[in-house]
Amino acid sequence: MPTSKSLTASEAAATLGISVSTLYAYVSRGMLGSSPDAQGRHRVYDAAEVRRLARRKEDGKRAGKVAQKVLDWGVPVLESSITLVADGRLLYRGHDAMELARTASLEEVAALLWECDARRIAEAPALPLAAAQWSAWLKLWSDSTPLDRALVLLPAAAAQLPRVWALGRDAQLDNACAVTRLLAAALISAAPSNDPLHRQLASAWQVRNRQQAALLRAALVACADHELNASTFTVRCITSTGTHLFGAVAGGLAALAGPRHGGETARIAALLDEASRAPDLDHYLANRLARHEHGPYGPVLSGFGHPLYPEGDPRARLLMDMLADCAPSRSPLGDVQALARAVRDTTGAEPTVDFALASIERVLALPAGAAFTLFAAGRVVGWIAHAMEQARDGRLIRPRARYIGDYEAAGNHVSAGNGRDAP
Repeated sequence: MPTSKSLTASEAAATLGISVSTLYAYVSRGMLGSSPDAQGRHRVYDAAEVRRLARRKEDGKRAGKVAQKVLDWGVPVLESSITLVADGRLLYRGHDAMELARTASLEEVAALLWECDARRIAEAPALPLAAAQWSAWLKLWSDSTPLDRALVLLPAAAAQLPRVWALGRDAQLDNACAVTRLLAAALISAAPSNDPLHRQLASAWQVRNRQQAALLRAALVACADHELNASTFTVRCITSTGTHLFGAVAGGLAALAGPRHGGETARIAALLDEASRAPDLDHYLANRLARHEHGPYGPVLSGFGHPLYPEGDPRARLLMDMLADCAPSRSPLGDVQALARAVRDTTGAEPTVDFALASIERVLALPAGAAFTLFAAGRVVGWIAHAMEQARDGRLIRPRARYIGDYEAAGNHVSAGNGRDAP
């Protein structure tokens, strides 16, 4: 007899709602494991593994029947009309994002994503925030990183401003402009301004070359949105609770800072620095890759290989091409390109947008953290678009969990997929 934690073939097939022959097909395809029973005459199946597969099958059926607008007590599907990632392309409301990045400003892309007139953004009212207060805050946090400064100053500024996010379209746009300007100002330690953001960055970083300033503009646009990444999903979850836009953006900023998201730019900066000092790049890279685990998409190396772009990240391709056209004559561009080629030749992995941002910081000799600043200052535009979309929907994002723990500990009366989990 099988143990309490194993099932016979007929029991496993019944749990999955399939025939025994189909069960054997699942095993042959690697979808399910089996092992001999105590007598070695029959195969038995781990009960927990069978239940997990049963729940996944049920989730798949539900997802195929309905595409819910939110994670509203159910299947993890979220509909959005903002951004599409498909076939190696990135589209903002149906427009090729890379074509926009070649010519558009972040403010023009914000108007597209927020569905308003660009002039409405350019003419947003002045912030009701005392200049002296902001200046004092900047001085107090002058030695902090751009991220730490933004995480402190954005909530501090929010406390001084009207909380009117839910009071109509004009109020939403005023708040959207205020958040965008304040976040940028905190990141670059400057006074809030209505000037195009790429010009603000160029001024703060003393970038006087027009092509280089255009590269900053393109980087901001390329980072404006990327579907439901971790930070954007965080913003939508927070917005669904009904909180103020400042709180949602602060949550998105905290999520973006993680080393597996926007914070990866710091790891890439360290990689570029190490590689530049290595006497033998190929030997250095071989040793570096040997210390890393292999993930589902190949060797795990910061800045290379994006699961949504198996043929290469179009954002990185555009930015690296623009960087090559405007790099100073004496710059580490050659080292950066050599590393990208070596990784491609060794692993087949192409650079990601994070690698491109870190390369811009290094080649143009921008301040430490500039890559993250470009990412965050651009991405806030997408966060706000998603917050607006989520606010219009009005429902709470609350998915269900698939329990995979010990059923005996939970009580024998609990059955797989009965839908009676606690809220």
